Amino acid sequence: MSCLQTIADYGLRSIGIGERLLPKTDFSLCQQFTLIGSGLIWNVYFGVFALLCGFVFANALALAKASRHAVARKPAEWFIFVFRGSPLFIQFFLAYEALVLLPREGIDLFGIVFEVSWLSRAWAGALIVLFLNTAAYSAEIFYGALRSIPKGDLEAADAYGISGWSRFMRIQWPTMMRLAWPAYTNEAIFLFHATTLVFFSGFPAFGQRGDALYYASYFVDKTFNPFTPYPIVAFYFILLTLALIWIFGAINRRLNRHLPSNERSKIKLRPQIIR
Repeated sequence: MSCLQTIADYGLRSIGIGERLLPKTDFSLCQQFTLIGSGLIWNVYFGVFALLCGFVFANALALAKASRHAVARKPAEWFIFVFRGSPLFIQFFLAYEALVLLPREGIDLFGIVFEVSWLSRAWAGALIVLFLNTAAYSAEIFYGALRSIPKGDLEAADAYGISGWSRFMRIQWPTMMRLAWPAYTNEAIFLFHATTLVFFSGFPAFGQRGDALYYASYFVDKTFNPFTPYPIVAFYFILLTLALIWIFGAINRRLNRHLPSNERSKIKLRPQIIR
């Protein structure tokens, strides 16, 4: 079988397109690259949607934590503390154990039955955990940036009669994003790396088709050689990291386009050892 035929057969296997059965023997380098790359689709899915949803929620949490009203501030503080204070893997475990306890026949609310069994699947349950986790970390980043906004900017806004929601959208939020973006870029990178933990969680893969680490572990189990599949996974994630740095760097330059070149914040990769 040629490499092009292998890509055609297994390139989209992780989403249910192509060959259903995995190769059993004589694993070629092309097969390993193709199947692990196919599984990476799910890692990108988890990372992209958790990042997008978490970004919106993190902004709301940062504003709530900065609020003078305890009704809004306290829940935000506790949410951030719990999700930042506990390991991500434990969050996966507890979420799965809680979701599988939901009734299989669904939840009846006012005569309408809502199906909930899908929540225990990896594509939904694991995504929810990643979304909540990154929202907590990002909210702390945004909150710190919000507190670091120069008072002169706010005083200038008051002098021009800009107040309320208009001041936030035109002055505070853009400045908060500009200050927080380098740190938020590192959070985004680590989030994509953290998607590999889905493989170790209790969440079952949809249709027994898993992520990049699922296929890497399959090859390791069959060949007893971890020195080919796992470096392939690392290679793919390095490429993914470079893509994220380029995308977030372009956004960072856009956010800082009005500043002199010597005052623009630059993105520096600072990998975290543990979540």
